[in-house]
Amino acid sequence: MPDDPALVPGIAVDTLVEAGDWPDYAAIASIAGTAIAAAAARARPVLAPGAEVTVILTDDQHIRALNHRFRGKDAPTNVLSFAAGPPIAGRHGPLLGDIVLARETVAGEAADRDIDLGHHATHLIVHGFLHLVGYDHETENEAVVMEGLETFIMEDLGIADPYAS
Repeated sequence: MPDDPALVPGIAVDTLVEAGDWPDYAAIASIAGTAIAAAAARARPVLAPGAEVTVILTDDQHIRALNHRFRGKDAPTNVLSFAAGPPIAGRHGPLLGDIVLARETVAGEAADRDIDLGHHATHLIVHGFLHLVGYDHETENEAVVMEGLETFIMEDLGIADPYAS
């Protein structure tokens, strides 16, 4: 993370459990706040004062409906991001958007990869936040940049590279 704490923007993170058998709320809310703070510190997006992100914890049924409605894909997915809008006057916010995670898919992926559920959720929240501030992975070059940034952020948090074989 950057050495100068003044470069780390203050972002309000609201964590809501919509559905699903999520573990201890306080733990996942802490994970969300830590993940977003680390991502903001490393990515350094220009944010409006009072920037806010909502992390919504749901289940496969709910995320499947969102994925179908907004992406035309009739299947659950691990994470979706919904930006509140494009940057205005060169800065994002104050409402950045929503990051939605699906319990069964996230837990299943963590188990399949033999990684800690909290670490996987952290990575997905970081990934979602980067989408909210303009990063994407539609092209190979975009993917290299975004995945490299995610790897650095996870390293900042003491978590293994999520893209390592």
